[in-house]
Amino acid sequence: MIPQDFVDQLLSRVDIVDVVDRYVPLKKAGQNYLACCPFHKEKSPSFTVSPSKQFYHCFGCGAHGSAIGFVMEYQGLGFVDAVKLLADGVGMPVPEVRSANPEAARERRERQLSLEEALQIAAGYYKQQLKLSPVAVGYFKSRGLTGEIAARFGLGYAPGDWQNLAAVFPDYQDARLLESGLVIEAEDTGRRYDRFRDRVMFPIRNQRGSIIGFGGRVLGQGEPKYLNSPETPLFEKGHELYGLYEAELAIREKNRVLVVEGYMDVVALAQFGIGYAVATLGTATTGDHVKKLLRHADQVYFCFDGDKAGRKAAWRALENSLPQLVDGKALNFLFLPPEHDPDSYVREFGAAAFEQLLEEQSLPLSVYFTRELTGRVDMNTPEGKADLIRQAAPLLAQIAAPVLAFIIRKRLAELAGMEVDELDALTGGQKRTERKGKREYRLPDESYRQINTPIIKKQIKWLLMNPAWGNDVRLPDSMPLSDDLACFAMLAESVQGHDQPPNTAQLMESLRGTPYEALVDSVLQQAMQDPVEFADPGEDDRKLFQDGNQRLLNMLREARWKG
Repeated sequence: MIPQDFVDQLLSRVDIVDVVDRYVPLKKAGQNYLACCPFHKEKSPSFTVSPSKQFYHCFGCGAHGSAIGFVMEYQGLGFVDAVKLLADGVGMPVPEVRSANPEAARERRERQLSLEEALQIAAGYYKQQLKLSPVAVGYFKSRGLTGEIAARFGLGYAPGDWQNLAAVFPDYQDARLLESGLVIEAEDTGRRYDRFRDRVMFPIRNQRGSIIGFGGRVLGQGEPKYLNSPETPLFEKGHELYGLYEAELAIREKNRVLVVEGYMDVVALAQFGIGYAVATLGTATTGDHVKKLLRHADQVYFCFDGDKAGRKAAWRALENSLPQLVDGKALNFLFLPPEHDPDSYVREFGAAAFEQLLEEQSLPLSVYFTRELTGRVDMNTPEGKADLIRQAAPLLAQIAAPVLAFIIRKRLAELAGMEVDELDALTGGQKRTERKGKREYRLPDESYRQINTPIIKKQIKWLLMNPAWGNDVRLPDSMPLSDDLACFAMLAESVQGHDQPPNTAQLMESLRGTPYEALVDSVLQQAMQDPVEFADPGEDDRKLFQDGNQRLLNMLREARWKG
């Protein structure tokens, strides 16, 4: 975990204009800078970067954030990796809070690089062997692949002998071969042999392009038909996606990513010009997968076979997606005809037909969610409707996107013949989030009264756009707060904890990873719809903010008295 004060220092050292300009050429436009958005296609520039707020926003697609957020979105990196990348650029060593032993951290890094080197050597060997195997070449040609696409994905072939890698590793007992999953060691004899034999090989890369594992498909008869590298220090199946590195540019151009079930599907789709496909690696779609996908694109499509197994896998993907959902981003589900997978469909009907099917036949998550649940019960009886609510309740509680969650709850309430408030009462929906901080951020249940949320969100917006105004906020410590008001208080406390007022980017990043991150994001989304929000406010605006603070204080006191 990186300390918040380091994040603040980093954001005060880097200039978002310089950061963005490395990737997207910016042009001065008044106080701000403009460019065509790198996250969606547009002809007229609507991507704005504010030097004063150290914040970017696209008025076309809504993308916004700090310099850290931009690097995360553009490079497809996690928070820690994005911070490290920016910190390296300004010569700031990132504190490793969880690493009490710097020497151990250095050794882990060296070990990682050593394993990557071993896998790269193996990949070169497999690629060389493909050219020497007419059978393997014939297999790829029979699937419609060209030499160009094979080179792009680094495809190869592992011969059928037991110790092929001894040809490129002078010491076949090298510990790296076992640790990277390239060889297997028999428990009874200790004898080693290659894990992959007589298989066409698919290198699996991380987002830096380094090989972290392999997938292999058997030629001829043999089990298992598909074999992946085991879990290693480099390779976690529940976190990695095959083809993501190769698909990165196409995903960015289309603002779309397609998730299929096999690496041959990915390669075949790329051969036909559909370059934004990735695949899970012998495991169900996980929450980590979904989180990574949503960092890369606003539209995520899952493609499954239409049989029982495919529908079971799709529902599992939906369940694991719910805690990762973000308003403004969409997940969709496509079920192919039973006789087809993506590879066979695109080869028979072509890329245009496949994309037409994707766009016209895919089910949005909300539709698939309600259709699947209502299909499991008898909606013509009260018992069936009651069962619908029973099955939906634990799933509704996991949906992270507040607006989408409300829409789904409203639709289910309509189908069950009740009001959404009644559904919430039955399912425990809309529970108030709590967070421990400098004050107790909740009102006791017996004295809780709903404060005027629109006013609070307006105050949050003003504070985010003008952080220095946080010093105008005075909320008595004796009053426990909850929900939106707790978020407002936390933002004000963050400002008051700085010697100099933070900028918008620093203030926003101070709530990353808290229960209020989604609220801040939604408020910024709404605020940024009006370009005037980037303008400097006047004293009259600040007076309105101060008046709003007083109104909130009065309502808080009234709620306490009524309790």
